[in-house]
Amino acid sequence: MFNSIFDTSAAALDIKSILICSFVAILLGLVIAFAHLKTSKTSKNFLITLTILPLLVEVVMLMVNGSLGSSVAILGAFSLIRFRSIAGNSKEISSVFFAMAVGLALGMGHILFATVVTAVVVLVILVLSNTNVFNLSAQPQTLQITVPEDLDYTGAFNDIFKKYATHVELVNVRTTNMGSLYQLTYDINLKKSANEKEFLDKIRVKNSNLKVILSRSTREELI
Repeated sequence: MFNSIFDTSAAALDIKSILICSFVAILLGLVIAFAHLKTSKTSKNFLITLTILPLLVEVVMLMVNGSLGSSVAILGAFSLIRFRSIAGNSKEISSVFFAMAVGLALGMGHILFATVVTAVVVLVILVLSNTNVFNLSAQPQTLQITVPEDLDYTGAFNDIFKKYATHVELVNVRTTNMGSLYQLTYDINLKKSANEKEFLDKIRVKNSNLKVILSRSTREELI
């Protein structure tokens, strides 16, 4: 059912088959890019990368063309490539592997297989992203509190945390302003019913109205 369109018995690959695979690679790359766009905050450059990545991987596979030595060399080259100037999040990494897998299939001439895999994976991504599956009861956030050096911060905010949060963990303490202030960083999950302004106001009362920052957590585990 998922047979390759390439004639492996021929000495050279058919140019028509190569063009067909290349055209399909671009189409499937567009599908992957649009799926990523609909489910993640991203950039135009990354979407362009996802679009052309299946085509590039297909070209690499065609150049290898069954040669073991070339395969090892290409594997080493791929290990040196950085697809992003900074580390991507889990969705970006999965999208890159998705595009590469499609390109590998097309490089072997399995057009139907690549198309079916793309359709299934995109459907799964859209369903999981637009339903309540895997939704957390509370989104993790990062809380930064600046306190004066004469305040014993150990347990100083426990009563507030107990009322407004389901989980709090002190992850970092550092001094600022020539050692006259401490900056405390917490990983925190607020209760769904928590009023953020009221929560921050109560903290400001205890930290002498110094800086308090509540932001979305940047700690995302990579797959």
